[in-house]
Amino acid sequence: MKTESQIEPAPGVVHVSKLAIIATIEIPFGRRDEFLTSLMAHKARCLKDEAGTLEFEVLAPHQDDTKVLSYELYQSDAAFDVHRNGPSIAQFRKETAEMGIKITVTRCALVE
Repeated sequence: MKTESQIEPAPGVVHVSKLAIIATIEIPFGRRDEFLTSLMAHKARCLKDEAGTLEFEVLAPHQDDTKVLSYELYQSDAAFDVHRNGPSIAQFRKETAEMGIKITVTRCALVE
């Protein structure tokens, strides 16, 4: 059996240090605007204060007020660790703790 480091990458997958995150956030009906206020403030703090946070886009589906998506790009796995353990995410978690949100995160490799 091959170890993870011996497995050949899929065609087109580029092994670089950057890490992309796609997050799907489920929000109780009627709370999206309130949630977006906290998320947009979090985004601004991350882009300003976290050197390893390269991109942070927020997407609001047209016909589903109970979901928000985000696309985030980090310089490396280590930069993402700084982000997920940093003061901005702690503040965001505190602000949204009582909203009953559910976040699903998918880690992605860049494909060229």
